[in-house]
Amino acid sequence: MKILLSNDDGVYARGINTLAEALSDLAEVVVVAPDRNRSGASNSLTLEQPLRIQQIAPEVYSVQGTPTDCVHFALNELMKDALPDLVLSGINHGANLGDDVFYSGTVAAAMEGHFLGVQSIAFSLVGETHFDTAAHIARQIVKQHLHSPIPTNRLLNINIPDRPLEQINGMKVTRLGARHHAESMIRQKDPRGHDIYWLGPPGKEQDAGEGTDFYTVDHGVVSISPLQVDLTAHESIHAMTDWLER
Repeated sequence: MKILLSNDDGVYARGINTLAEALSDLAEVVVVAPDRNRSGASNSLTLEQPLRIQQIAPEVYSVQGTPTDCVHFALNELMKDALPDLVLSGINHGANLGDDVFYSGTVAAAMEGHFLGVQSIAFSLVGETHFDTAAHIARQIVKQHLHSPIPTNRLLNINIPDRPLEQINGMKVTRLGARHHAESMIRQKDPRGHDIYWLGPPGKEQDAGEGTDFYTVDHGVVSISPLQVDLTAHESIHAMTDWLER
């Protein structure tokens, strides 16, 4: 078995290295990740400058680019003659719940693998402490896939509560919740007196009831959300067609 690992926290991040170590006896693991933190990069590609790649260890590559660049390069160049069986992204340092998936570089890296025809999974730890727990869960998911392949071609977004393994209360398939709007921008002054702006913190949960990813991780359960990439509002096509014809 061959697995491609990527992330958005960077090639030296604790999460991706913990995951690589946890899977090293199950598969040939190839790491292709950004050279620095690229959180929030979403599905962006680098189009106006070349990608610079550095091999920093056996089967470990650093890319001066986005998470999507990393997976695109790995599947279309580095591994094109022998594609991996899985693309795994993470373990992310922090949650990717609800609306986060639209901004997440972690989810985007997995989505690029999905676009290019490889079963892909994004893993996120809802915190920054118990990476060993998240790696254990990821290993379980991979072993389950080996024994019985995932029965869908959907991208999977998995969030693991930041708890010791013995405090994890199982796993559950969930839907994405939703947040309120993000809080206001934070304005400050730079040393020259010019205004600078920081993005405010994410909004609080709005749709976080039972069955959502928010609710599930809050109760100590691993959330597994199957995602589809088709954003078409199919139920609106008929109404829009009628509107246009008027």
